[in-house]
Amino acid sequence: MTLTNQPGCRFCGTKLEYTFVDLGMSPLCESYLSACHLNQMEPFYPLHVYVCENCFLVQLEAYVTREHIFTDYAYFSSYSDSWLEHAKKYTAQMVERFGIDASNFVVELASNDGYLLQYFVEKKVPVLGIEPAANVAAVAVERGVPTLVKFFGRETARELADSGKQADLLLGNNVLAQVPDINDFVAGMKILLKPGGVITLEFPHLQRLMEENQFDTIYHEHFSYFSLLTAEKIFAAHGLTVFDVEELPTHGGSLRIFVRHAEDSSKPVTSHVTDLRGREESAGYTKMETYSHFAEQVKETKRKLLEFLIQAKRSGKKIAGHRGPQSLQTRQIFAGHACSHFFAGAHPRDTARLFAHSTLESKRRDHQAERFHSRMGWQVRCAHTRGTDP
Repeated sequence: MTLTNQPGCRFCGTKLEYTFVDLGMSPLCESYLSACHLNQMEPFYPLHVYVCENCFLVQLEAYVTREHIFTDYAYFSSYSDSWLEHAKKYTAQMVERFGIDASNFVVELASNDGYLLQYFVEKKVPVLGIEPAANVAAVAVERGVPTLVKFFGRETARELADSGKQADLLLGNNVLAQVPDINDFVAGMKILLKPGGVITLEFPHLQRLMEENQFDTIYHEHFSYFSLLTAEKIFAAHGLTVFDVEELPTHGGSLRIFVRHAEDSSKPVTSHVTDLRGREESAGYTKMETYSHFAEQVKETKRKLLEFLIQAKRSGKKIAGHRGPQSLQTRQIFAGHACSHFFAGAHPRDTARLFAHSTLESKRRDHQAERFHSRMGWQVRCAHTRGTDP
């Protein structure tokens, strides 16, 4: 579908004319309402995703500022045991592969509550977290992780570099997608990285999102959705080279890219990069036709989901979301969310809170429920529980 009067691509500036998928209107995913605010107006914003015909970056328009979303953040990484284990394994891998020790300096962008850097601290490696959410950063400081409460970009990078704090290892997990000004962010990494240093970034893989129909991973906090091909273009434009890549199972299928200065010849590009690049090209990720089919695929999924929910409702079952409130919100609103009864969260902030878009009471994850799954790209939890339908 071709559109007019649309904004430019956040990377290359090309006018955005092609819809990737339109999921309707939704409130911000990390917004919560207390009971006293339920009758007040709340803003909804389009979940209308475009694809750039020049660089193939899939992207949402930034409808609110980064300060509005990230200054006081509701997500604490350490509440996920599996994510902590992932971070611990990463730390060991970096120490083994790149010889990271007490003589090096490690910086994490969007370091959250210190979930990862704490493992480098345990190994006596000097670290710095950069985290814009003061409430989350305070938790990191309490656990001994030095944290700078700032947004990252060229300005912050220059301030650190001028004070002699360039990074041997610069990392960011699930932050690249959450940056509205991606050129400022990547240019900042170029400035902050030492001449022989390494950047690692993890982000959801667009190919997995499309092939596995993971439309529920689209929400306003995620401004961009990356293939390796597009990521390489972005980093190359700022004098950086992707020299290795790993495919990870996290977040429905992610990439971990390894990046160096373009002029650093000590780290040759591996076959993992050329192999994945070739697979993406063969799958059509440099052709607009590949992207044009996704919207209809999502619509068919909505029809199947509604059929499932109505059948479950009529059979007297309750529908509950388990963890993952952002994904739950996207799929609920897109499907009409008429059948859901409660959400089982893992974090204390989930308890006694309400999703912005509905009056779902948030329960703790120990709620007893009979579970079964709908294999349409997600899991839903249905329970034979007592109570009256809302």
